[in-house]
Amino acid sequence: MEPLTVGQTAESRRIEDEWLWGWDPTPGIVSVWAEDDGRAMVWRRIPETGELVRDVERFRPWVLLDRLDDLLHLGDALCRHDSSLAGARIAYRELDGPGALRYLVSADNYKTLTAAVLRGARERLGRPVGHLRELGSEAVLALPPDEQYLVASGRNYFREFSYDQLHRLQFDLETTGLHPDYDRIFMVSVRDPVGVTEVLEAAGRGDVAEAGLIRALVARIQAVDPDVIENHNLHGFDLPFLHRRARLLGVPLSLGRFGPPGLRRRAARRGMQSEEDAERRVRFVAPGRELIDTLDAVRRYDYTVRALPSYGLKAVARQLGLAGPNRELIRGDQIYTVYQTDPARVRRYAAADVDEVAALSRTLGGAAFALARMVPRRYERLSDAGAATGMIDPLLVRAYLRADSALPAHEEGDGTPHSGAALHLFATGVANRVVKADVASLYPSLMRTYRIGPARDHLGALLALVDRLVEQRLAAKAAARAAPNGSAERHWHEAMSAAMKLVVNSAYGYLAAGGSLTRFADVHAANEVTRRGRETLELMCGELAARGVTLLEADTDGVYFAVPPSWNDADERRVVSEVAALLPELVQLELEGRYAAMLSHEPKNYALLGYDGSLLLRGVAFRSSRAEPFGESFLRRALLRLLSGDVPGVRAVYLETVDALRRRELPTHDVSARVRLTKTPERYLGKREHRRELPYEAMLASGHTAWHVGDRVRVYRTRNGQGAVAPEVDEEGATEIGDPRDYDVPHYERVLRDNFASRLARAFAAADYAVVFADPDQASLFAQPLDSIPTVLTRRAATE
Repeated sequence: MEPLTVGQTAESRRIEDEWLWGWDPTPGIVSVWAEDDGRAMVWRRIPETGELVRDVERFRPWVLLDRLDDLLHLGDALCRHDSSLAGARIAYRELDGPGALRYLVSADNYKTLTAAVLRGARERLGRPVGHLRELGSEAVLALPPDEQYLVASGRNYFREFSYDQLHRLQFDLETTGLHPDYDRIFMVSVRDPVGVTEVLEAAGRGDVAEAGLIRALVARIQAVDPDVIENHNLHGFDLPFLHRRARLLGVPLSLGRFGPPGLRRRAARRGMQSEEDAERRVRFVAPGRELIDTLDAVRRYDYTVRALPSYGLKAVARQLGLAGPNRELIRGDQIYTVYQTDPARVRRYAAADVDEVAALSRTLGGAAFALARMVPRRYERLSDAGAATGMIDPLLVRAYLRADSALPAHEEGDGTPHSGAALHLFATGVANRVVKADVASLYPSLMRTYRIGPARDHLGALLALVDRLVEQRLAAKAAARAAPNGSAERHWHEAMSAAMKLVVNSAYGYLAAGGSLTRFADVHAANEVTRRGRETLELMCGELAARGVTLLEADTDGVYFAVPPSWNDADERRVVSEVAALLPELVQLELEGRYAAMLSHEPKNYALLGYDGSLLLRGVAFRSSRAEPFGESFLRRALLRLLSGDVPGVRAVYLETVDALRRRELPTHDVSARVRLTKTPERYLGKREHRRELPYEAMLASGHTAWHVGDRVRVYRTRNGQGAVAPEVDEEGATEIGDPRDYDVPHYERVLRDNFASRLARAFAAADYAVVFADPDQASLFAQPLDSIPTVLTRRAATE
């Protein structure tokens, strides 16, 4: 057990342990599936032997209500939980404390319970009520059956179990195209839990051959019986494609361990569009197994490090050093063509995909795994969960029910505005010899130091959880720094740190969120944290400036500053340590990074050049999913030269990009922008006569008359000023055959100058910037020589 902190007793530590980890010590739970009828199937592996055991448990499905009025029609069929249940269908227990949700109501069957509540609600309200959610979060708390079971039982996944003890299987489809209604699966690569890779192939081209391939995949999964099935973009491509092809071919898709063939669905933040509701995102579920998409792990990892150039499998594998030296690469649109003439090459390509997914999972999968040890939710749900409602809420619900305490309902605030986070920009332009001093979770640390929590949290559960999570994060962060650079161990601990940071930092946002979003929202507490944060940041910046540094930017994550040319690494560490000693208790300041140069563009938008030549970009000015790829490529190349002091090189990159546009050497994809469609076809066509918008005109011009709200497409402007959908490319950036390259060159020259080159403007005096980015056709004979143009750093009053 971890040592007690100041003011903690053994009993309070035990209670907090139960809030964070649960109280049932059952080890090795690898999957949970609960049904409405009160059955919970629990699959667990014996940690010592790896043997798989399935237990069938009974639990009473439950909901929390703010009143019993809607159940009074039951008469004698309703009784107190602590009395005899003979003849009673539904039991209730009144919880202690001031919370509004104070009646814990349970039954042998969830459908019986909800039907009784809805009947009473209809009678009370005098209107139809078809679902509990229609009563509002202020009146009812209803969790999915598996979460009801985990919260009530105090169980969690993976106790006394390591990541490597999980039986994980990776599979990846190779298809003739991207459209499951008429394209086919011709190959599936499968990597089993012991690392053996097998490539399954269709024995022909027709329905019978493809159906046989799908059956072979299902049989392989059933024979190996993995706890986890995973792939990169599993929920975005592989499972939807496989599901559609199996349904069209009439093949039972028995991927789960329980229930009838076929996949079930659940709501998700990121997933495919629901067939019933275009506004709703869903993911497939296979009862008894966890379906993990490594794309979620990549997104979570990049939330902290912000260093990945792309989220594609091959790009991430290269970035993290997971790709083999002889990795087979084939253009996405050419895979099936190559297969017909060189199938062995495609087999190598497919095998490498699942090997990289396995390595990526092991490297970055620690975040969701760590969260599943704590949060009473299924492992696969935590892999794509948001921090506040996805992780903090379940922990708080379990804590309150364990204490037999009523939960507060969601309530609207009193109108007090939130004062917002502190942010200072002290200088823009180019600075050399830059240091970042990191504040480890400033706002949560201030919450802990001054015991600032939500007023309605009378148990103090949120602060207790923050205390423990900060401990977890700092330990993971220290372990990551101690591990070899680039090692799997380092990535593992970084993923753990990222998970803890995500949850811990959300505690402050949880306070500040509107009452309809979080149960314990308290804007007054959030504003007090903000006030303390401003004081701390001002103290930190003042003490650093007094020691001779040049402040660049400061926010709740830390401070960037430039040091004098005469300073060495020891001087930098000494100054950070001196200032750290002056900060409030529990607020930790440490040197996190050293950089050769920095371009400060605007608050939270900057570029950093490492001493090893690496380039890190932060903020939407330099990294945006909507930006045209050719512009981002220009920025990366130009910034490397700018921060290396090579101004002629910046000009050269600009001229090379203009020339590539004019020669149409750039593929169409590189000038396209990724946009999200927010109007249905009917809505757009209804207003088209009054206003035409390029994304929708592009869809129509490319023959797309049907789309869904939320679809993301890449569009570009053609030479005639019209819009078009860009050709697709694979992860290597290879464009499909037939790329028209009919883009509007003058338009994209303006985009290059106005949208991308302009982001380097603060690096130069205005006249010098005009020289560096002068029109290639109108260069001045009297311009200053490029190699004599200096970069500048402009001091400014700190802004917030």
